[in-house]
Amino acid sequence: MVTAIIVAAGKSERMGTGADKAFLNLGPKPVLAWSLLAFERCTDVDQIVVVVRKDQIVATKALARMFGISKIRNIVSGGARRQDSVMNGLKEVDVDTRMVVIHDGARPCVKPETISETVKLAKRSGAAVVGCHIWDTVKYVEKGTAVSRTEDRAKLWAVQTPQAFSASLIRRAYAEVAAKKLEVTDDASAVELLGEPVKIYETNTPNLKITTVEDLQIAAAVVLKN
Repeated sequence: MVTAIIVAAGKSERMGTGADKAFLNLGPKPVLAWSLLAFERCTDVDQIVVVVRKDQIVATKALARMFGISKIRNIVSGGARRQDSVMNGLKEVDVDTRMVVIHDGARPCVKPETISETVKLAKRSGAAVVGCHIWDTVKYVEKGTAVSRTEDRAKLWAVQTPQAFSASLIRRAYAEVAAKKLEVTDDASAVELLGEPVKIYETNTPNLKITTVEDLQIAAAVVLKN
């Protein structure tokens, strides 16, 4: 069984609207609905666990009914940090789950085929993430605004979600994070701390993460075009 955890419990502080970005309209649907529909339509995903702010659980249930999301196993409240929300989601994953796919609900442009390819790669390797090459020149700044060095961009990737893992591996990784009181910015980082390899599924399709109001406008152009 493959279970997806869709994380949408952030505070949306950079939106500057006082609203929860997961429930802002993106064309005819809320932001979160686009991600839920992609996982609903993905034949490689069996169940979905949704992690939202506590005050949005009822709204999420209504959204799921409105858009016919039948794969949802549970909707739970998130934590103070993204990693806390993911761990809350992991607690709700069915015991028969062999693969876990974790996705940021703020990435509404994800396609079902991208999810499938990431899952397939993780089944072969144990851990896989979606990513793309960085083509900009990247500067490393140790302190302030003074450039310390220029990184070799040929070796740099921007990593996104979905990220897929064997269920036992991601549980072990987050148990280690919790035990050592570490902080990670994505799920693959937790796996890397165990010394386990992570593969990248390269994609060139837009997979924008909505952070600002301007991002909403860009994402709307992408999802409505498709």
